[in-house]
This record gives sequence, C-alpha cells and structure tokens, in this order.
Amino acid sequence: MPHDSIYDKTRAVLDAAGACLGVPVHDARLLRLHSNANFALPSAGMVVRIATNPGALDRVATSIAVTRWLADRGFPCVVPADVDDQPLMIAGHVVSVWRYVPTTNAPAPTGADIGRLLRDLHAQGDPPHPLRRFGDPFASVASAMEEAPDSMPETSRSWLADRIAWLRGQWSGMDFPLPAGLIHGDAHISNLMRATSGEIILGDWDHVATGPREWDLIQIHYMHRRFGRVGEDDIEAFTAAYGWDIRGWPELDTLIAIREITGLSPYIRTARIKSFSCEQLGYRLRTLKSGDKAARWESPPAE
Repeated sequence: MPHDSIYDKTRAVLDAAGACLGVPVHDARLLRLHSNANFALPSAGMVVRIATNPGALDRVATSIAVTRWLADRGFPCVVPADVDDQPLMIAGHVVSVWRYVPTTNAPAPTGADIGRLLRDLHAQGDPPHPLRRFGDPFASVASAMEEAPDSMPETSRSWLADRIAWLRGQWSGMDFPLPAGLIHGDAHISNLMRATSGEIILGDWDHVATGPREWDLIQIHYMHRRFGRVGEDDIEAFTAAYGWDIRGWPELDTLIAIREITGLSPYIRTARIKSFSCEQLGYRLRTLKSGDKAARWESPPAE
C-alpha cells in the first residue's frame, strides 16, 4: 500500500470536512502527516487536523476544551475555531478545526521559550474540563502493538514487550519531586511556532493530562539525545527559564528511556504502509536493543 494512499485518504476527509463546514479547501496546504494530518486553509482562516488513530476522540475533545480555557486566560496556545460540536467524526476519522495563525520560521523558537511556557502552564492550576490521568505512559505503544501485530519481527516484538514490562515497573516506583498537575504531554521545541506577530505559541495538545510535571521537562532532553535538535545552550536556557534543573534528579535517564519507547507508537501503527516508518522503527529498535544512547534518530520527513 503506497504512502500516497494515506494522503489521499486524509485529503478526502478534508474535502468532506470543507463541505460540512461550508468553507473552501482549494488552497489547502499539508503542514504535517504523522500521527495527524494537518492542513492549513488560509482563505478560511482555519487549520483542519485529522487524527489517523480512530481512538483519538476523547483526547481531541479534551485538547479543544483545555486550549479554549487556556486561551481565555491569556496563555499563548493554538485556539479552536468557532465551530459547533467539535470534534467532528467524518468517514471514521476524528477531525478538529483550529484558528489559522500565520507563522514565520525566523527567529526559531528556543529552549528558553519552551521553558518559560512550561513554567507558566504548570502554574495554571486545574482546568474545569476533566483530564485523563497520565498513569500509564505505555498505553498507546501497547495498543499500537495489538493493532499492528505484523509491524515488526517476532524477536523484536518479544524484546519490546519485555522492555515495556521492565520500564513499567520502574515507572510505578518513581518518586517524582515536583507536584503533579496539568501537563502538556508532548512539550518539545518542534511543537512551538512563532506567529508573524512575534508571539511564541504552543501547539499539539493531544496528550494534555494531569500527571508528573517531570514528563514535560524531559522532552527537551529526549530531543537533545536522539535528534540533536537542541544544543547545550538551549538546555541551559530552558532550565533557567523554568526555574528547576531536572538533571539533578536520579531518575532522569530512566524517564528518558520510557519516552524513547512511547515515541514508537506512530511508527508501529504505520510501519506496514509507510516505508519511512518501517525503516525508522527497525533502526530505533536495533539501537535500543544494543543500548546505544548516542544513536541519532530521524523525524518524519517534511511532506
């Protein structure tokens, strides 16, 4: 099944969404195609986000409610569009609609930016909308393994199942020094955007939950180790902006190891239909099995 079929399927959903909303889609521009297909509709002033995971309904509904609440409080986040009955269900896909924000690539967001935004987010308190509890970080990857049993060789599947079981034990015994509360859940620099106004905005709220704040704080360290997207200067600026240094916590390396496993979910789900996912899943598993902490991984290519 070619990669193009994923685009074709989500593009058909976009066309149906445009008809449902009564907005033009002739100028649609694909922004990203990974866990979600994100299409900008500049003339309509919208971004349409199509979840490729059919079980995403509750998470998307929560992301809409929480970002509306945060935006009303002045927090710089993506904002849901004024569309009734969000999220929408179209052809079995969960569809959400967001306000389009013109952005610029320069200057790029920094470690200080994400540190400042996380400090402010963690000071917000609890939103009125009920949040899922971030109790099992492995729920998505375990579900992906069940949904796609032929995504990897049996030897890799067995190793991954054992690794998840061991890390679950480590997770359950962790002593988190910070108080639990509202977390973004996927707070790394790639989810920041700079509006043409200069404002830095935090996007991608599918993983918002209540849980250990340390989960948000290790994302930049995970990105540094595996992708090299941030340097030591960004790490230092992030730490200074947030106001607490997680590097002094002895469980940091274990929490990064957990994050490495959870990041496999979209690759497992799409390994059979996307050559990049298949290749990257195999490579990541090989480096994890060998204990190679210096190996650099690749992000999905720009579409």
